[in-house]
Amino acid sequence: MSSLLHTVAVAFCVAMGAAAQPAPAASEYPARAIRLVLPFPPGGGTDTLGRLLAQRLAQALGQPVTVENRPGAGGNIGNELVAKALPDGYTLLLATPSLAISPTLYRKLNYDPIKDLIPVAMAAEIPTMFVVHPNVDARSMRELVQLARAQPGKLAFGTGGAGTGNELGAHLFLSTTRLKILVVPHKGVNQATLALLGGHVDMVIAGLSTVGPHIREGKVRALALLGPERSSAFAQVPTAAEAGFPWLQVRGWYIVMAPSGTPRSVVEHLNPAITRIVTSADARARFAKLGFEPMTGTPEDAARFIAVETQRWSKVVHAAGVRVE
Repeated sequence: MSSLLHTVAVAFCVAMGAAAQPAPAASEYPARAIRLVLPFPPGGGTDTLGRLLAQRLAQALGQPVTVENRPGAGGNIGNELVAKALPDGYTLLLATPSLAISPTLYRKLNYDPIKDLIPVAMAAEIPTMFVVHPNVDARSMRELVQLARAQPGKLAFGTGGAGTGNELGAHLFLSTTRLKILVVPHKGVNQATLALLGGHVDMVIAGLSTVGPHIREGKVRALALLGPERSSAFAQVPTAAEAGFPWLQVRGWYIVMAPSGTPRSVVEHLNPAITRIVTSADARARFAKLGFEPMTGTPEDAARFIAVETQRWSKVVHAAGVRVE
């Protein structure tokens, strides 16, 4: 185990241990409304999944679950809000890869993503697509590289902003291919996708829940799926490895988190409830249409997963040579 992976895993274990404190019986929780913070704007994959989870969780727990979008700083405004909230189980976070990216990408954070938050339950993952505007004269990744080399500085790459997996994926692609393409950050991948649809940028990396409908309608062209396997919904789209870019992997995932110190009894009450939701026949049917795939596991499984992702993204940040003040 590398030193970074060991450090992250140990920090999560300490935080999980701190959560195992005496607390009211699970039957007493929840006694009032729960707030689910989404660290990105409405309209994207985080918002879609978050609202689905909130609706089903409210039914399962018998209390309202309100959704609060708190976008900004690559997800860190929402992450920090939950990290500093009371650890009573009434403020939760739907975390994304930005949680694993931020410790390396940002020189200074106002919270510690590892020490100040604990995993509650894994929820879902989503394949990520590399898509271009139909006006871009490229029908494969190799053709895109050739086009960009022939027109240095003329193409634009829309991203969800600093700290997002899609922006780091863009930087990884550019640093590895040494292409000169303008990176245009937005306040979320949904806004970047809207810019792509409007022809203001030429390419975007985004989850299937965001770009899938536009691919089907021919409004964008998919060049590669940035994961290990093809999507059954878009079987004609090759993986990045098949397209000749095996190192270009951008995995979208969602894990419910809580402030460190949240009672273990609360975590143990929420984990199976969320697992039942994401594995239900109804959710699977919805997920299939949106491009999501359920993820399940214990809080400890989630902690180990985040530790591995933190290590992986650390390598990407260093390889891309990007840092944010």
